[in-house]
Amino acid sequence: MRGNQPRIAVCLFGVIVSFWFGCFYAVGPCVAYDREGPVVKAVRAVSPAVVNISSVISARKRSGPFSGFGLNPFFDSFFKDFFDPYLERQPERSTLGSGVILDGKRGLIITNAHVIANAGTIKVTLQDEREFEAEIVGADPDFDLAVLRIQSKAVLPEVKMGSSDDLMIGETVIAIGNPFGFSHTVTTGVISALDRSIRTDDRVFHEFIQIDASINPGNSGGPLLNINGELIGINTAIYAKAQGIGFAIPISKTRKIISDLIAHGEVIEPWIGIIVQNIDAGLSRYLNVPAKSGVLIKMVENGSPAAKAGAREGDILLALDNRKIVSADDFQSTMRNYSIGDKLNLKLRRRAESLTLSVLASQFPMERAAALGYRLLGIRTDDLTPGTRVRFNVAADSGALISELNPQSYLAQIGARSGDVIRRINEVPIKNSKDFNAAIVKYRHKKSIIILLQRGDQGYYITIEL
Repeated sequence: MRGNQPRIAVCLFGVIVSFWFGCFYAVGPCVAYDREGPVVKAVRAVSPAVVNISSVISARKRSGPFSGFGLNPFFDSFFKDFFDPYLERQPERSTLGSGVILDGKRGLIITNAHVIANAGTIKVTLQDEREFEAEIVGADPDFDLAVLRIQSKAVLPEVKMGSSDDLMIGETVIAIGNPFGFSHTVTTGVISALDRSIRTDDRVFHEFIQIDASINPGNSGGPLLNINGELIGINTAIYAKAQGIGFAIPISKTRKIISDLIAHGEVIEPWIGIIVQNIDAGLSRYLNVPAKSGVLIKMVENGSPAAKAGAREGDILLALDNRKIVSADDFQSTMRNYSIGDKLNLKLRRRAESLTLSVLASQFPMERAAALGYRLLGIRTDDLTPGTRVRFNVAADSGALISELNPQSYLAQIGARSGDVIRRINEVPIKNSKDFNAAIVKYRHKKSIIILLQRGDQGYYITIEL
């Protein structure tokens, strides 16, 4: 009997195993796991609000840049900085990107500005394959954000807004978009870092969320969600060198920009009335301060918020609120994060004294625009009239007439003169002096601008360093 015990034990084990596998295959696993986790629930809830954006750019024939003005342009030898007078033919093409519906009642969609840049017709496709033609409400390349509007009789699905103020490194995030045209692709990952600065070819972007999920061009403009399906960022594919990582614009920063784009069609940059310059090695020795320890306030405008708060020329600006300022570019990019009406603290060094001034961010007063234009470009402008058209032989029917020219200005040095007409500044058409003043205020912090200057029936593109 004892010799049979091992055999009996083996047989009993076999019976138990057979019974367990029979149970498994007959009625399924004994333990059923919930496959509908939080990611599945979040994606299901938000996907109807994620859209595919297709922007179609019409082909352009080979022609001069002034063909739209009815001119016969040529370029004088002293105009060294003009664009190539001819444009190569560009075939019609479609650029795919993503977006997310913020307001289902009004049909408002947020996406990246580069997704719809130079777009002709913009088409928006929903998850249920409904298509709409969209209009641009506003766009801002400096923040790489744009707002579109579509018209729908029915209320559209919309995303639930979250907050990016309390994000945690290591927190699970979800990205939805249309990479390479594959509709509604979902990727997950974690937040790798916060407050990242990204330098591209022409600008620096600040305060980005870095995630470990790659963001491809088709994902650009799509939502970044937290585990609860709340919008915490807008994915952007602006960093071409990124491989295996992605970046998103935090939603708390986006709210202010969206508000301006909806209300004004552009972001209104606040004004406090100071002009700053970098502290280089020589200035650092002269002022007896460490290099990159702040920026020098070289001008305080009379009657400005900064002047009223007590700022003086020669003060060193160390920080805006809690953000250190180490360059003029840093100052300008930080200022763009504020809205008109915000109070900000200027942390200054005045000789050996440290002080903090509270300044109210305001809108640049348009009555100062003419003086600003003279300071930056060396010109003052007037509206065109029938008399000035005859006097200066102006072929244009609209524009800002140069009425006064500083002989020391760059424009004077390259041959511009009173009677020339400003037709365009960057992408903004100039119909009168009011348009000229508005464009100067808009681009006052740019390093350079491009103007279209007309004399008689001839046109010139000129690049001017500010």
